Amino acid sequence: MRLKKGITYRDSGVNIDAGQEAVRRMKGYVRTTFNKNVLGDLGSFGGLFKFDAKAYKEPVLVSSTDGVGTKIMVAAAAKRFHTIGQDLVNHCVNDILVQGARPMFFLDYYATGILNPKHCAEVVRGLSIACKQQGTVLIGGETAEMPGLYAPGDFDLAGTIVGAVDKKDIITGEDVKPGDVLLGLPSVGLHTNGYSLARKVLLRKGVSLHKKDPDLGGESLADALLKPHKCYADLMLPIFKKVKVRALSHLTGGGFYDNIPRVLPKGCGVVVKRGTWPILPIFQKIVREGGVPEKDAYRTLNMGIGLVVIVREADKAKTIGLLKKGKSKVYEIGRVIKGKSEVTLA
Repeated sequence: MRLKKGITYRDSGVNIDAGQEAVRRMKGYVRTTFNKNVLGDLGSFGGLFKFDAKAYKEPVLVSSTDGVGTKIMVAAAAKRFHTIGQDLVNHCVNDILVQGARPMFFLDYYATGILNPKHCAEVVRGLSIACKQQGTVLIGGETAEMPGLYAPGDFDLAGTIVGAVDKKDIITGEDVKPGDVLLGLPSVGLHTNGYSLARKVLLRKGVSLHKKDPDLGGESLADALLKPHKCYADLMLPIFKKVKVRALSHLTGGGFYDNIPRVLPKGCGVVVKRGTWPILPIFQKIVREGGVPEKDAYRTLNMGIGLVVIVREADKAKTIGLLKKGKSKVYEIGRVIKGKSEVTLA
């Protein structure tokens, strides 16, 4: 009887050697984020982190999981892979910041059809850059090669952040009252949302990602679309000790209309005043060239505001002063009103 030739794992599309090479490339980046709270090293089945619960009266862990969406497709087309790692960490840090939490450690998940060790390591380099900047540890992750599920060249990226806050310091939004002020902190661009719309409008056949665009002040589309998601933790965490912030809203998917109501108590709505902050050129270009209806624009994009801070009228001047001292621009963009938990553009 003639035996059939055996099939290896590599024959099925998975290259274990490429996986080991990716790990070798990323190890150095990951270790740069380690601090005294990390126990052990890379390669364990689980990451170990020593949590100093004594620093809190009633410690509460806060976690969030997210991805970077179809911004990945723009990064792949532009062959810029390290910025999306920064996007992911900064996005997740902002998500727990709105509840008053300080980040502790982060885990990532990278999945692809055919593993490119160099590209994978560049993504991890971006993760490590942002983790170091935000004082959090890249404690572990997973790299998965799945031919058949992802086409060659395709990949996805997601991550989980874990932070902590004292129970008494959790920001819930339950104290928001009519008359409170909405302060807007500027974004640097789309951050990590609205890329399906942006790609459909801007990335038509034959359009160059790298050509300088006068509509964008001389930036290229790649420059404008791949700016890393801005993180607000360094700015806001010190302010929490000096001002009682009523609520924070991170303007991600859903823009103004879906995100601000998430932090409003029953009986409170908000009026957002157009024209109180500058609309970045990239948003103007998307809206103009796509003929995007105003409500769709404000429900899909952040339109130049990345974080909304809600404070009492009596705390407005102090909060603005602290934000400016932290070298941030800040705009008074609206008010809390009595009514349904919804956003009205005025």
